[in-house]
Amino acid sequence: MAKRIRERGFPTDPEPLPVPVVDNHTHLDHIAAVLPAKAPEGEPSDYAWPPSVADHLARAAAAGVDRVVQVGCDLPSARWTAELVGATVAPMSGATSQRSRPQQRVARVVGALAIHPNEATLHAGIDEVGPDGLVPEPAGHHAVGLGDAIAEIADLAKSNDRIRAIGETGMDLFRTGPRGEQAQRDSFRAHIALAKELGLALQIHDRDAHAQVIEVLLADGAPELTVFHCFSGDAEMARVCAENGWYLSFAGPVTFKANDHLRAALAVAPRELILLETDAPYLTPHPYRGQPNAPFAAAHTARFMAAHLGEDLATLCARIAANSERVYGNW
Repeated sequence: MAKRIRERGFPTDPEPLPVPVVDNHTHLDHIAAVLPAKAPEGEPSDYAWPPSVADHLARAAAAGVDRVVQVGCDLPSARWTAELVGATVAPMSGATSQRSRPQQRVARVVGALAIHPNEATLHAGIDEVGPDGLVPEPAGHHAVGLGDAIAEIADLAKSNDRIRAIGETGMDLFRTGPRGEQAQRDSFRAHIALAKELGLALQIHDRDAHAQVIEVLLADGAPELTVFHCFSGDAEMARVCAENGWYLSFAGPVTFKANDHLRAALAVAPRELILLETDAPYLTPHPYRGQPNAPFAAAHTARFMAAHLGEDLATLCARIAANSERVYGNW
């Protein structure tokens, strides 16, 4: 569970974008877990605290982020996501936990489901400490074996036409050792096969594993619609993605001062392969780094991207929206 480390409120509400865009990777059920217990001064008085899914969507729409892809990448979150997007009426309202059972339909949300690579090692019973030095902490749901966990993801995806992607899956070599790497590789390959079987997009988590992820994609054959969530490579990797028709999704880190390699990748990425995301509640764009993220803040990142590229903001937003619809379909 995410820690309540952010004592400040959300970033400043941006000026609305001229053309609405999609946040193609967000974790609505995680946001409440990183918020302070009480609403900081300056937060909208007409929202519950913590904000409900309906509140987050309303704030995003006001900023010009009118649709989102909700990502459930552990078993509890995958079940919550599938129920949220598969319900039948309009957005759920305030609850003490974003993981409370959804009661109503959220029309501007579609879903993505997977077993995250760091979840895969826990389901496989691997307790290696990786380069990050963190000791694995399995939870109750990790008693389910990895194969059975992936099978549940498949069942949830097959039974819900508002699940539009398999993800986030991939490899994360910052958080495991050699045995964990093999478990992640096996899990990644199973998710690739599932995305192809169902004709869904694939969202990739790639941390300190660029070569390994690309090796698996080329060996197994990537799904037709493959997205590098929170793209973290350089210009050379962006060219590899372009050659293979893989999408590059940019998040808050492209705005961070030290990340010249991400801005170089953005500059060479074909416009028809660029996507936008928040990965909320994480990776909040500069100058709000350290504050909790939410889908509305994708507008800050979009403005930065347009300025860096020297491109008209409305033109870039229209391109991002069209690309998102090509990958995930209609909302």
